[in-house]
Amino acid sequence: MAEHSARHCCLGWDFSTQQVKVVAVDAELNVFYEDSVHFDRDLPEFRTQGGVHVHEDGLTVTSPVLMWVQQHGSVYWKAGANQVLMSLTPDLLLREQLQACFSISDSPVWMDSSTTAQCRQLEATVGGAQALSSLTGSRAYERFTGNQIAKIYQKNPEAYSRTERISLVSSFAASLFLGSYSPIDHSDGSGMNLLQIQDKVWSQACLGACAPGLEEKLGQPVPSCSVVGAISSYFVQRYGFPAGCKVVAFTGDNPASLAGMRLEEGDIAVSLGTSDTLFLWLQEPMPALEGHIFCNPVDPQHYMALLCFKNGSLMREKIRDESASRSWSEFSKALRSTELGNGGNLGFYFDVMEITPEIIGRHRFNAENHEVSAFPWDVEIRALIEGQFMAKKIHAEGLGYRVMPKTKILATGGASHNKDILQVLADVFGAPVYVIDTANSACVGSAYRAFHGLAAGTNMPFSEVVKLAPNPRLAATPTPGAFQVYEALLQRYAVLEQRVLTQTRRPSE
Repeated sequence: MAEHSARHCCLGWDFSTQQVKVVAVDAELNVFYEDSVHFDRDLPEFRTQGGVHVHEDGLTVTSPVLMWVQQHGSVYWKAGANQVLMSLTPDLLLREQLQACFSISDSPVWMDSSTTAQCRQLEATVGGAQALSSLTGSRAYERFTGNQIAKIYQKNPEAYSRTERISLVSSFAASLFLGSYSPIDHSDGSGMNLLQIQDKVWSQACLGACAPGLEEKLGQPVPSCSVVGAISSYFVQRYGFPAGCKVVAFTGDNPASLAGMRLEEGDIAVSLGTSDTLFLWLQEPMPALEGHIFCNPVDPQHYMALLCFKNGSLMREKIRDESASRSWSEFSKALRSTELGNGGNLGFYFDVMEITPEIIGRHRFNAENHEVSAFPWDVEIRALIEGQFMAKKIHAEGLGYRVMPKTKILATGGASHNKDILQVLADVFGAPVYVIDTANSACVGSAYRAFHGLAAGTNMPFSEVVKLAPNPRLAATPTPGAFQVYEALLQRYAVLEQRVLTQTRRPSE
């Protein structure tokens, strides 16, 4: 997030697993330039596949730090690196000057799942998974940075002791532009299992459980809308940036997407993809064993939450193939011809192990709550879609979310093109559904955040800063009477979900 003034504009940068993308947004919030570097294609010398190296154990996934990369990744700067950053010469590429600056040359990324032992250890130290979630917003996750740091300290203590600063990918990228270490922001810092999300300071118990001397190596976290400094003279001299260009704290891809979709209090974004993801704007978070709660990137008083559901579009396509002759128009016809609430028939469809909650298999219940082996084809289709959206509402409310009179639902992803699926979403949640183009939401959101950072000294709310941005398009409004139908069904669904969960629990649990 850098501000550039020749044509007064802000740049939004997105460092993702497979590429680096940039957009330029002008003062009227129009995107007038975009470009990207695709790692596998444009930087073949690093020999990555999908932007990463998968190691022989199949669990450890890293990326070459000199190339660099995405959310929940971490970068280990060697003692003396800050001095190098502060004295870069514009005659040489960054890569040539920084190659000796890292104590670890292959950094763990978000796909790494090799830290289960460290996760259990961290939870045990603070009194269990729920205690850790209440403190940091999430139970211990393998990809979260605290657990990755703990593994590096245990496996490679020499490299750890040579490290003077540990950055997230977001603060690492900001440090390059700043020419000195950029602080970690509260929002991305919430994805580490280390930050106390209520008082926004590092948790001493969590730091101690991961590695010694860690607080000093992390530096103090800052609000996400902070201006962290002016751009490094390296970029002024080599690339012609204006010397007054400011750098606003970089954040993670999910918080940046929340900004790009311009969520406001009470809003919810539903990404309907291979897996379905919910973004929630929360006032009073209730951290749980599922989902993640982060500090909100555009409002320091509030929070955001993320919930992921594995059985998304693949499950919808499977039921379409089985029950609607592989045709979306037949699938839609079934949704239009069946009644709201599906005559009391409810279904759970999890062909792969779900994570919210941990259930596998297909389970169908009639209006009397008796399990049945099959539904008519049209009832099956409505049971799938109603069930998917009821699960989302129940689990969102479990994290403290409440639908408000001003709530908007923003739908993105493949299924957001299907008006009949969106109608069920509006009916179940009791709120209007809008669709929005999110091809570059993290990138554009970063540029919006740069504008907000520049205005934040004046206490201008984010919604005011982005009011000129293009509006989402209304796609569905709740059917009259839907609220009453689903109020009763949602309670039944929650009870039946618990029943299925108990039945399918593995014996070892």
